[in-house]
Amino acid sequence: MIPHDVPTAEQLIESVREWIERDVISATTGRLQFHARVAMNVLAMVERELRGGTALAAAHQARLGELGVSDEADLAAAIRSGAFDDRSERVRELVWDSVRDKLSVSNPKYLES
Repeated sequence: MIPHDVPTAEQLIESVREWIERDVISATTGRLQFHARVAMNVLAMVERELRGGTALAAAHQARLGELGVSDEADLAAAIRSGAFDDRSERVRELVWDSVRDKLSVSNPKYLES
């Protein structure tokens, strides 16, 4: 439970994103419109992270834990060293799960194809 009243951070971000989408994009052109679209996309990413980020972070940490590494740098080093050659299929599955989770925040449209 968040100790703040409404609107929540997620609701505030959603309001700004919707305002940009509804009013700013149609009232601008060129470079300013491009930057408004970028801002809108960034706010949408933050919304998705606020909604599911805690669960995604926990799932990612569990995957790293299953592999016995503390972070992605350790994972990369273990892969490079051949430490996971005997279970490369499982490592591939876990890495793909992490990539899918990251895409679900950064750009879920990439998961549609």
